Amino acid sequence: MAIEPDNPDASEKLAESTDIDHDDNRDEVDEAIGDVDEADEDESQPAGRLSRWRNRATGRRLSHVGQALVASGVIVATLTGLAGWLGYRAYEKHEAQAQRDLFVQVARQGAVNLTSINYTEVDADVQRILDTATGAFRDDFEQRSKPFIEVVKAAQSKSEGTVTDAGLESQRGDSAQVLVAVAVKSRTAGGEEAPREWRMRIEVQSVGDEPKVSSVVFVP
Repeated sequence: MAIEPDNPDASEKLAESTDIDHDDNRDEVDEAIGDVDEADEDESQPAGRLSRWRNRATGRRLSHVGQALVASGVIVATLTGLAGWLGYRAYEKHEAQAQRDLFVQVARQGAVNLTSINYTEVDADVQRILDTATGAFRDDFEQRSKPFIEVVKAAQSKSEGTVTDAGLESQRGDSAQVLVAVAVKSRTAGGEEAPREWRMRIEVQSVGDEPKVSSVVFVP
């Protein structure tokens, strides 16, 4: 036998109250879920932006590093090229100066050879002059060497030349003109002669790797 409520109105009110409670709870749950979703979305958005910023910053750093490496490579290559060029220029300058010094040295020795003649060694003295000469000057001196030797021996001549000054006058490629000042002391069978000062313009020309005297002119 079914039990019916004593108060039908109360039963209806209880049912309505129960329905209202269920509806309210459902709304509260839905609202809470929405809040959680919004919270998750709010939290994920900054994290996403931070990740993107990190990626961009990393890309920029890599880009800056690459640019720095390229710039460093360009600087190193430029400095290496500059150092090589400067080194070559210094080498050229050194070689040119060495050649000028050699021309002057050969001219000085040529002047000494021409003014230092001893009648007791005149043949060797003349040969030394020929060995350090070239071109027309050598040919001309060789032709005159025999009469010259006879005169020196006959006069019992001794002479000694000392270079007092020498300097490069001009240069054209493998030849140069050198001015040389020489003080000469001499004596013969008749006695010692007064010292003399001679000035010569001696042309030196490279023959292979060896410079030689190619012309001698006495100048005032």
